Amino acid sequence: MEAVIDNRASEGRKIKVAPINIAVWLLLPSTVLLLATFLYPLFSIAVRSFTDPELGLQNYTSLLTDDISIIIILRTLRIAAIVAVVTLLIGFPYAHMLTLVTPRMRAVLMTVALLPFWTSAIARSFAWTLLMQRGGLIETAFSWVGLPGMVLVRTSTGVTIAMAQVLLPYMILPLYSNMRGIDRRLLDAAASMGSPRWRAFLEIYLPLSLPGILAGLSLVFVIALGFYVTPAILGSPQEALVSQLIATRVDTLLDFGGAGALAVIVLLVAAALMALIGRLNARLDLQPNTAGK
Repeated sequence: MEAVIDNRASEGRKIKVAPINIAVWLLLPSTVLLLATFLYPLFSIAVRSFTDPELGLQNYTSLLTDDISIIIILRTLRIAAIVAVVTLLIGFPYAHMLTLVTPRMRAVLMTVALLPFWTSAIARSFAWTLLMQRGGLIETAFSWVGLPGMVLVRTSTGVTIAMAQVLLPYMILPLYSNMRGIDRRLLDAAASMGSPRWRAFLEIYLPLSLPGILAGLSLVFVIALGFYVTPAILGSPQEALVSQLIATRVDTLLDFGGAGALAVIVLLVAAALMALIGRLNARLDLQPNTAGK
């Protein structure tokens, strides 16, 4: 009798000790998909950059000693930085407005901001081509104000404008997520103590918005580094970006090792930026969960 009771007790303990972890099974498909479609190809590209055509660092040394590759890398970094700043200048007041309007108007403004997500990248690029080409709407509008010949297609300026329009939601969403957690009563308290609105904004609201600003800048900059369709359609071969150079090395030159080395360099730049943003957040104690405190 005592043995039966012990067996039942032990069986009960087994049921309690070994429950099925549902979260692990729910995460398993996405984890496998991520490993198969992202990490494995990324690992293969990195390995090929060191082994194709032979084992060594010759792909990296040739890139870092090639003036054209250095110019294209620096041009890509410059355009990505300009796009990040432009989206910040446009997205900051837009996100701030989203926190002030009514819910219905907020839904309308959010829909307008997310329109680039619902349009094909090729369709967007060709639409910008129609606007920027000779005789297009932009040249006609500038001609009316006494500035004829403003053709932006096949220029870095045109590529920057189109990229900023596409990447604007990536700036607005982090900013809005951060700003809606800021207690606006802090501004009212500063105003009640005699502080001008602009000073309260610069000393209270802007510092509390820094986590959203840093998140938006890093997100837009990293995505802009790998943009391909928009620069390929609106840009020119003389002002190519890193993505176009990688495509040329793979499709035309069949230089898979050099293309992999260039991709690894871009990845390292993005990783360095994210590490810098993380350290800056840690140093200034600007974690997103402190914005609303």
